[in-house]
Amino acid sequence: MLQCIFLLSDSGEVMLEKQLTGHRVDRSICAWFWDQPDSFKSLPVIASPTHYLFQIVRNGITFLACTQVEMPPLMAIEFLCRVADVLSDYLGGLNEDLVKDNFIIVYELLDEMIDNGFPLTTEPNILREMIAPPNLVSKMLSVVTGNASNVSDTLPSGAGSCVPWRPTDPKYSSNEVYVDLVEEMDAIVNRDGELVKCEVYGEVQMSSQLTGFPDLTLSFANPSVLEDMRFHPCVRFRPWESHQVLSFVPPDGQFKLMSYRVKKLKNTPLYVKPQITSDSGSCRVSVLVGIRSDPGKTIESITLSFQLPHCVSSADLSSNHGTVTILSNKTCTWTIGRIPSDKTPCLSGTLSLETGLERLHVYPTFKVGFKIMGIALSGLRVEKLDLKTIPPRLYKGFRAQTRAGEFDVRL
Repeated sequence: MLQCIFLLSDSGEVMLEKQLTGHRVDRSICAWFWDQPDSFKSLPVIASPTHYLFQIVRNGITFLACTQVEMPPLMAIEFLCRVADVLSDYLGGLNEDLVKDNFIIVYELLDEMIDNGFPLTTEPNILREMIAPPNLVSKMLSVVTGNASNVSDTLPSGAGSCVPWRPTDPKYSSNEVYVDLVEEMDAIVNRDGELVKCEVYGEVQMSSQLTGFPDLTLSFANPSVLEDMRFHPCVRFRPWESHQVLSFVPPDGQFKLMSYRVKKLKNTPLYVKPQITSDSGSCRVSVLVGIRSDPGKTIESITLSFQLPHCVSSADLSSNHGTVTILSNKTCTWTIGRIPSDKTPCLSGTLSLETGLERLHVYPTFKVGFKIMGIALSGLRVEKLDLKTIPPRLYKGFRAQTRAGEFDVRL
């Protein structure tokens, strides 16, 4: 049972405090938490002298929950993750200004999502029926009428159902259901060009507009590659355990059906070959980027960024393809786009070191970005999507995309 939730800015300011039970938690716990060393403060579960603390960080905002009683820590962390996802969905993003500008809505959402310290309603589609998302019209009406509440006077239609994530009887003239495989590749390449780590984090995202009470089954051609799965509450666990088939009654609208991880991949779609040589107060830089293994689809939106060391006083960098931008904070970004067929993209130039330095002793880490539409690099493939009762004018669709996550090349 959680007793309090705090939202802290990146400077430690308490932006929001929500007391959940009759036991009041003093704000001094936030000051104690913020004074801890960074290595200790980054732990998801912390035992203070008076409370157990659970925390996650999203876009510079710390979600901090407190309790004095024993409880499953994963439940607290999962609830905080769900709060962050709902706020990001409602506010169109998540940052300090958005939370402060929409303080009332954030407070109302927490009121509905947790009751007396126990998670209650966390499904975004149901919350949207209970609390209207912020828009310009509602803000103007609240100023004119003085009524700042966004809470509906009626309960959602699915509140008394055995499937509370779905309205009772939605009706559509055109029935549609679409499945998206969205993956992020995390990789680390060491200074010798060897692949130290390569894995994919993926999500199965769905958009459902189906009449009535549909019962769906989704199967994959190769489910054995999946690890660390997390499912939406609508998924029946027993069919997955026995046959690796997802059986569920979907929420209405867009939702995340499941997430997964595929580990120990043996290749990345791109290679990056950086070289830095330094002598007599200057450095020569050369970076090559090319296709290592052709995924069968066009690799788009390729970028390469790195932080120039503090000892670099000036930089003169150029490329034979794309554009190079160096910001005032010494962040260099090379925007490549697509790999041309007639040449290998190359970034080259010189770095000038501060007076008194002969050689560069700190080398940058290169961060790679890319996007590939139409393919999941994990190898996961959707086999079929079936409905037990097929409504009239049914449209089904499948898409896949992979983008770079934490893709680092080290020197």
